[in-house]
Amino acid sequence: MHAAADEPLGLTVHSMPSPGQALAGSAERRTTLGRWKMVIVMLCCAAPVIASYFTYYVVRPEGRSVFGELIDPQRPLPDIEGTLRDGSTVKLSSLKGQWLLIAVAGGACDSLCEQQLYLQRQLRESLGRDKDRMDRVWLVSDAAPVPERLDNALHGATVIRVPEARLAEWLAPDAGHALAEQLYVVDPIGNWMMRFPPRMGLADASHAKRDIDRLLRASAAWDKPDR
Repeated sequence: MHAAADEPLGLTVHSMPSPGQALAGSAERRTTLGRWKMVIVMLCCAAPVIASYFTYYVVRPEGRSVFGELIDPQRPLPDIEGTLRDGSTVKLSSLKGQWLLIAVAGGACDSLCEQQLYLQRQLRESLGRDKDRMDRVWLVSDAAPVPERLDNALHGATVIRVPEARLAEWLAPDAGHALAEQLYVVDPIGNWMMRFPPRMGLADASHAKRDIDRLLRASAAWDKPDR
C-alpha cells in the first residue's frame, strides 16, 4: 500500500478591509452609538415628566378629584411672537422651563380681568417656598394700553401682547365662554395641560391651589425655579 502523496495544505485567505472601509465602519458605529446616547439622554429628561404625570393621574388615592379640567391632548406652547411692555418681542415658546399660570384679557383690563389677575397673584403667593416654580403670565389680547394703575399688581409678572386670533389657535375656553373668563396652566415642558373653571371666585381658589400643589409635588425635580 502506497502512502498518499503529500499535498499542500489548503488555506482560505480573507481579504483585509481597506482603510476607507475601516473608517466608514468606525464612523457608522460612532453614529449609532451617538444616537443611542441621545435616546438615553432624552429618556432621562422625560422620566421625571412621565413619573409626575403617572403619579398625579394614575397612582392616587380613591376619591381624589381634580378641580381644573385636564386638557387632552395637551397643546404645546406655539412659536407665536408677542410684544413685551417695553416694546421688545418674544416667542411664547421661550417661556417653557417652569410652570405657568396664564390669564388672558384686553389691555384696558375690566373688573373681570382685575379679578383674574388678583386670583392669579394670590394662587402663586399661596404656594409659599414653591412660588418661584410658577410664573404669572398675562397675555394681553388686543392693542389697548395697559393702565398704570396695574403696575404694582403686575410686579414680577410677565406681560405679553398677543392678538386674540393667534391665541385662539392654541388656548381654548370652555364652550360658551371667553378666553378671559378662565386661568390656564402650562407645564415646564411647555404643554397647556389644565384650565380652571370660568369666573372662578375666591371660594374656589383653595381647590385650584390643591391642584397646583399636587402638580408641583409630582414634579419636584422637573422644572427650573426662578427662571
